[in-house]
This record gives sequence, C-alpha cells and structure tokens, in this order.
Amino acid sequence: MGLSKSEIFTERLNKISAFAKALSHPARLAILEHLFKQDTCVCGDLVEEIGLAQPTISQHLKELKNLGLIKGTIQGTRVCYCLDTQKWESLGLELDQFLKQNVIDKQDCC
Repeated sequence: MGLSKSEIFTERLNKISAFAKALSHPARLAILEHLFKQDTCVCGDLVEEIGLAQPTISQHLKELKNLGLIKGTIQGTRVCYCLDTQKWESLGLELDQFLKQNVIDKQDCC
C-alpha cells in the first residue's frame, strides 16, 4: 500500500482528515458520547458502558488522546478521561468551515 503523502496537503486538510478518522469508528463515537455526558470517566466505566474489552477501549482512548480530543489524568491506579473542550471546539470549527464551503450549483453536472 502506498504512502498517504500527507505532506503535500495543507495543515488544515490534515487536521480535518485526522479528526474525521477519529470519528470514523463507532466505538470512538460511543466513547466521546459517554464523555459528553460525564465530567470524567475511568476506562473501566467505559468497558461496562460500551461492552468492549478493556484493551480495545484503551486502544480507542489512545487514538482519541493522540489527536488531543480527550485528556487523561492519573489518579492512583486509575486513569480518568475527559474531553479537551478547547481542542474539540477548534477542530469542530475547522470541520464546520470545511462543510459549509460554497458549493457551485452542480445540478446539471451528471
């Protein structure tokens, strides 16, 4: 499989792409949806809530954390996660601007 050659695209397009990739898996969407409802959440809570194995949840949390959509703090032997609201809002605005671009009327195109 070839490389994505992401370096030839703008930083904005790469950010939107990474954000879309994070949202492309239903488990990550379920994790985010749970975090929207909570102030903080422990990985074990997500295992019970979502019903996936702990290593699977941890891998999805890692993806979301690497993108910066969530933050994790260690509290004893537990890691508590919460949304990074600034990052979430920033990426949401980027995606919103991308989706709201003026679209030329293409009704006669095909």
